[in-house]
Amino acid sequence: MNPRVDDTPAVSAEPSRVRRFSRAERWVHRVTALLMGVCVATAALLYIPQFAELVGRRELVVRVHELAGLVLPVPVLAGLASRAFRRDLGFLNRFGRHDRVWLRAVLRRDRDHRSRPAGKFNAGQKIYAAWIAGATLVMLGTGLLMWFTHLAPLMWRTSATFVHDWLALTVGIVLAGHIGMALGDPEARRGLRTGSVSRRWAEREHPLWRP
Repeated sequence: MNPRVDDTPAVSAEPSRVRRFSRAERWVHRVTALLMGVCVATAALLYIPQFAELVGRRELVVRVHELAGLVLPVPVLAGLASRAFRRDLGFLNRFGRHDRVWLRAVLRRDRDHRSRPAGKFNAGQKIYAAWIAGATLVMLGTGLLMWFTHLAPLMWRTSATFVHDWLALTVGIVLAGHIGMALGDPEARRGLRTGSVSRRWAEREHPLWRP
């Protein structure tokens, strides 16, 4: 498979920087992150005894949690109106030979950037995007079964509660890792905040993405 899988992004007014994300993509990320944060925070208030004791209006927390979870897919669905967002979804959904090379380098703990070829998104980002999208859909489905008790028999609702609770814990752990990696890469965060990254960073971290 040809490793050059990404289109050429537009160059910003400053020659040393290149455009990485459109305004629509940045807003999709921000709103999704906000809703996911509300889901995680309210889940912690509901399930961790030390936090639950601090909440006086448990019913309100439950309703906020349900509403945030219900609208969580909306930013992504709205983002489909953006051509740039649809194009990047295509990149995230496409694995090539270079992605397998990247994963092998990670497993060997090889930190040499030359051993980790990547297009606009590296293999780790593609796996994370696929996993969190699937987990969100499962959480939404099991949450609806827990919310609307008449939709399924008792056994299904009990199973849905088990899956929902344990998957929520896994999502929290994965999100913590995602945030930790983001904190360790200021330029990646700047790309999501402003839409552009330095050309030097792009060439080092994503050598197959040709600005």
